[in-house]
Amino acid sequence: MDHCGAALACDLVPDRWTWLIMRELFYGVGRFADIQADIGIPKSVLSGRLAKIVENGLATKEPYRDGAARTRHAYVLTPKGRELVPAILALMQWGDKHLKDGKPALELKDKRNGNPLKVGLVADGGAMPLRRLVFKPVWDRPENKV
Repeated sequence: MDHCGAALACDLVPDRWTWLIMRELFYGVGRFADIQADIGIPKSVLSGRLAKIVENGLATKEPYRDGAARTRHAYVLTPKGRELVPAILALMQWGDKHLKDGKPALELKDKRNGNPLKVGLVADGGAMPLRRLVFKPVWDRPENKV
């Protein structure tokens, strides 16, 4: 059994398609056809990935109807799914910096004052540089043993 939360999380969000679907749900795109059109995923693959996302508790299905059309379902992030948003944004920022020459496709700004935002580590005193981070394994504690 792997004790690392990152390794366990990779079981829930294991591939590019799943990450892109989660990104779309974060953007508020929850209808199957809209997700499919936005990311160009084959319908059968999208159907399977959405089923796993729901099964893993990252999103729920909510019914909707357009006029007299039959009831369909939109996908909405759960609180558990929303807690993945910083990871999605961190990957996006890293990719913009290292794979797109620093040209972001999306700007993150504070709604109140318009200041730019970045994903990072925060301590009581504000942003903390990685060089101050200490890794302390805790999996040898009795409460963490299986």
